[in-house]
Amino acid sequence: MIIVMKSNTNESDIKDVISLVESRGLQTHLSTGSQITIIGVIGDKSRLSDCNIELLNGVDKIVPVTESYKLANKKFHTNSSIVKVGNVEIGGSDFIIMAGPCAIENKKQIIETAHTIKKSGAKILRGGAYKPRTSPYSFQGLEEEGLKYMAKAREETGLPIVCEVTSLKSVETAAKYVDMFQIGARNMQNFYLLKEIGKTNIPVLLKRGLSATIDEWLNAAEYIMSEGNKNVVLCERGIRTFETATRNTLDISAIPVIKQKSHLPIFVDPSHATGKRPYINSLSKASLAAGADGLMIEVHPNPAEALSDGPQSLPPKDFDDLCDELRPFAKLVGKTL
Repeated sequence: MIIVMKSNTNESDIKDVISLVESRGLQTHLSTGSQITIIGVIGDKSRLSDCNIELLNGVDKIVPVTESYKLANKKFHTNSSIVKVGNVEIGGSDFIIMAGPCAIENKKQIIETAHTIKKSGAKILRGGAYKPRTSPYSFQGLEEEGLKYMAKAREETGLPIVCEVTSLKSVETAAKYVDMFQIGARNMQNFYLLKEIGKTNIPVLLKRGLSATIDEWLNAAEYIMSEGNKNVVLCERGIRTFETATRNTLDISAIPVIKQKSHLPIFVDPSHATGKRPYINSLSKASLAAGADGLMIEVHPNPAEALSDGPQSLPPKDFDDLCDELRPFAKLVGKTL
């Protein structure tokens, strides 16, 4: 539930309410906005049944929260969150593009790509060192060697780096190198992994599962946040439907729904959503118009030779053109690219 305080409430009254709630073994989350102060209550609210909280000084009203996710809920945190990744702020006035190859193949490839995408306007370098593939015989990634190459690319370009992690071992290793973890679609409900990620303070890009509902997705974010890591960015990457014209079906409607339900920033990955290069530009523009905070785009120096996801990867020239086309759209919605 949420305890809404009166607009003229003093700090002492707020502390009294928090003290009472926590004395009953529940957790509180304080959110102070320009117009309103709310205290989110996390736990078994029946423990407060005899407290008459609504009669305490400064309390305006009590609002029940029916959703199982609390920390990710906009009712608990009315202002949109900003997540800082390195020197980049996600969720603010800048429209952020993270780009790079699906898989890190060698040192030259990732460093060359990093310089290229930065010149075009990308703010974060993405690259896969751990590759959870459908087939066990497909390229599985360079693991720590690839992370070292990414760290070198960051050293040369200043771009923060994000990489997917797939196991506790990969989390321990990647934590030494990356500025942001990525939880892929296949691991969105790997709750043990989510909880371990939550024990770190490293920002997380949480992709929507292949067949996950939006509430399931937000509950996955809750697993991370409940362990103490509030630096979560959601990423819509298409869901599995009956349609076969594209690799997945990009749920554009998820963007305004998330904006209404949650304070967390949301990215869109049109590369994985479509699986086909010709559709990426249009869906990137649609995502920006719908209110996304940024994009994740796959870029490869030579997609025809890519070891993973070549058909959906943009060559450098196409990526540069996409960034140029997006700038006026960003300006229209009050964003800077």
